[in-house]
Amino acid sequence: MKDVLCVILGGGRGTRLYPLTKYRAKPAVPVAGKYRLIDVPVSNCLNSGLRKIFILTQFNSESLNKHITRAYRFDIFSESFVEIIAAEQSMEHADWFQGSADAVRKSFRHFNDPSVKYILILSGDQLYKLNFQELLRRHMEKNSEITVVCNPVPEEETPELGIMGMDGSLRIREFVEKPAAGSDIAHLRVPGGKYPASMGIYLFNKDVLFDLLFGSKAVDFGRDIIPAALQTKQVHAFLHDGYWKDIGSINSFYEENLAFTRTDPPLDLFNEGWPFFTRPRYLPCSRITDSTVESSSIADGALIESARIAHSIVGLRSRIGSGAVIEDSILMGNDYYGLYTGDGEQRLDIPVPAIGRGCIIKKAIIDKNVMMGDGVKLINDKQVSDFENEFCVIRNGIIIVPKNTAIPAGMEI
Repeated sequence: MKDVLCVILGGGRGTRLYPLTKYRAKPAVPVAGKYRLIDVPVSNCLNSGLRKIFILTQFNSESLNKHITRAYRFDIFSESFVEIIAAEQSMEHADWFQGSADAVRKSFRHFNDPSVKYILILSGDQLYKLNFQELLRRHMEKNSEITVVCNPVPEEETPELGIMGMDGSLRIREFVEKPAAGSDIAHLRVPGGKYPASMGIYLFNKDVLFDLLFGSKAVDFGRDIIPAALQTKQVHAFLHDGYWKDIGSINSFYEENLAFTRTDPPLDLFNEGWPFFTRPRYLPCSRITDSTVESSSIADGALIESARIAHSIVGLRSRIGSGAVIEDSILMGNDYYGLYTGDGEQRLDIPVPAIGRGCIIKKAIIDKNVMMGDGVKLINDKQVSDFENEFCVIRNGIIIVPKNTAIPAGMEI
């Protein structure tokens, strides 16, 4: 698959995921206890035999850049790579990326490998499993110039998505961007009664992509490039009828994370035939003492003492004190256990990131490196929908504690 170049878009602000994106790019947000969102498209590429991967970054990119550099390294004799292309000012462009298509246009000069015939455009903030070899095979069989990957969705989800209309050969003839509720789109239904929604995954012939990008000033693929191409190019749909979720809000992030606690999660991280890769950290096994854990996932290196955990995700290096209760919550874990002297002894005068003794946490997202004193209660018993102070943010009733926050002992929210 040396003739396919993968380009993953990772530069968006992710404002609807605030405050999780306060200090990091959206694709760098932790997911499922030990991964980052960016690991999903990268793993799908690697499992599909696609090993030429660029990731375009712009906003709050330090955490994402560090993760990619540490997680994906190949043999020096290999042609494989996963590399960052950061937004840059040049002699031709003095401004930053203005949209998905604009980002690819301004980075195109880095795609000069003459062996590359196809460019696969991916999003960096979605959950799914997809074999791109099947996508490429179908693209070639139909002599497509552009193939748009679509996921059939029920009618109630269509107002948030771009919906495709296609003929019997799956050639796309119509595109409706975020149809308003009640719109007449019945003619766009596919067998099964659902509607083919664009997943934001596009396979282009390289020369076609060049012509489309440099023949206009369009800045977005879904809103500009694809609709305009329907009139002049062979554009086909590839129907992916499996699990797919765009992590575009706090609600979707919360719900899809907790789905990994199920015995039948929609995305199987235990499938050895299709592993999801991430940065190796070489942490010890988690240590759980006198605790009750129900329907939860515990990542590596956690220290849990006399606690009760139910329907929750507990991230890397999490420390949970005795008597704590964690329910319906996501703990992203910590980047470190504490500070140590040169002799390897832990400094006890410096607070460590941990959930204190007797804390009660319900329906919450606790970002990394939070220092929570004893007896803190995060329960939102007044069912507040939206709220923000120096210690937390509440969105749609979900409590989010931002990264590096210190919450005093005994505080109740």
